[in-house]
Amino acid sequence: MSSTVLLTIIMLSLLGLLAAVILYIVAQKFKVVEDPRIDLVNEVLPGANCGGCGFTGCRAFAEVLVKAESFEGLNCPVGGAETMGKAAVILDRQPVAVEPKIAVLRCNGTPENCKRTSYYDGAMNCRVAHSLYGGTTACHYGCLGCGDCVAACKFDAMYMDPVTQLPVIIDEKCVACGACVKACPRNIIELRKRNRKDRKIFISCVNKDKGGPARKACSVACIGCGKCVKVCPYDAITMADNLAFIDSFKCKLCRKCVTECPTGAILEINFPVREEKPAEPAVTEVN
Repeated sequence: MSSTVLLTIIMLSLLGLLAAVILYIVAQKFKVVEDPRIDLVNEVLPGANCGGCGFTGCRAFAEVLVKAESFEGLNCPVGGAETMGKAAVILDRQPVAVEPKIAVLRCNGTPENCKRTSYYDGAMNCRVAHSLYGGTTACHYGCLGCGDCVAACKFDAMYMDPVTQLPVIIDEKCVACGACVKACPRNIIELRKRNRKDRKIFISCVNKDKGGPARKACSVACIGCGKCVKVCPYDAITMADNLAFIDSFKCKLCRKCVTECPTGAILEINFPVREEKPAEPAVTEVN
């Protein structure tokens, strides 16, 4: 009886040893040796894991940077040039200059400008509301006001204004991660070039209807008249689908288009107040 137990113990021990050897061989054959530079790069990244770089998180981005032959097309919007410069030093690569960006809301459909035609009583979610119906106003392109973009922002750079019922982007906090852009089902949030003093000029409208219906739906809608295109000296404005668009990388912020727009669809943000031209003196005819 005792010999049977002993034999069983020996057999099980041998089987266990054989399994351990097999597992060791397999582990050695298929082991993945991680580049130690990944940890070094990951340490200089901001750790926000916002996905603004286009990857699932900072560590995934660090792996891509280590494997990439150049930094072309790669950027951390949160860390900016400083972070990318540190990563370039670690990896002995050449940093690539990337223009900083900022998010802007291309809709000015406030209750004053865009009258309500109905009331939404469903789930307070923009994607749900967008899939169910056109919206609470006659404009079927504008902001739905449910705040999906605000909820998506990890940097507290947005909030819903109770008066305008539109999201407000806080320039000082925005890192251009693009989370709000992805969250908006109507594509009214855009990442544009970040200019000095956060000055920006853009068409605050995405309505592609013709002039009459667009203006009827919203008093400050772009009506596709093309006046801004004609007056721009830098060819920064194009017209497509009854809607003007200003290229932020071509725009020189001259503001000529702003005064030319008949509906006020072009906004100028963070500029000094324009000086009013003095009234011309009346000419008195002398007989």
